[in-house]
Amino acid sequence: MSRRGPFNPSLRDQVAEEAARLIRDHGIQDYGFAKRKAAARFGVSRSGALPRNSEIEARVLERQRIFEADDQDERLTGLRWLAVELMGVLDDFSPRLVGPVWTGAITVSTSMELHLFTDTPEEVVAVLQEQRYVVRNCQRRYRYNGQPPVIVPGFRFKTRGESVYALTFPEKGLRQAPMSPVDGRPMLRADRAKLVALLGPA
Repeated sequence: MSRRGPFNPSLRDQVAEEAARLIRDHGIQDYGFAKRKAAARFGVSRSGALPRNSEIEARVLERQRIFEADDQDERLTGLRWLAVELMGVLDDFSPRLVGPVWTGAITVSTSMELHLFTDTPEEVVAVLQEQRYVVRNCQRRYRYNGQPPVIVPGFRFKTRGESVYALTFPEKGLRQAPMSPVDGRPMLRADRAKLVALLGPA
């Protein structure tokens, strides 16, 4: 049964907390799906009673801090150093790290997302295969401010047990980031130098 009546702020908090639990404990990476699943549990159908994705992300980070801070910090640091390594390999394509590995809101099933910029994606495949990665085609749907969604092609592979998605944008795409599915703002992108500066000495 749907909750109708006056808006209940505490109900919004409960939905946000449940969505964060689903993301953190069950490896759900789609914030929208986690939010809808949490809302269904509490019988919420009014969009105005649903938390923003940014509220859910804040609770994901809080759950990490409370329950598994040491383990999560170790894995996050490992993923970021792996990103530094891969960005060095892919340096010709102006790589940028985006998503949870950059923001810190990782889960047990978080994959790494790199944005590459080239008008010849086949060169990316050649570089990855030269490093002996088994590469598969993939694609992601992105939105730009005020524009319909676009499909961006890329490549996925595994290294050291971690899944990596390398999405290939045109060279001019470096000037405009797609919108984040978390807060609807342009995605935060980090180049290799910024990531190394964040990590400090190895």
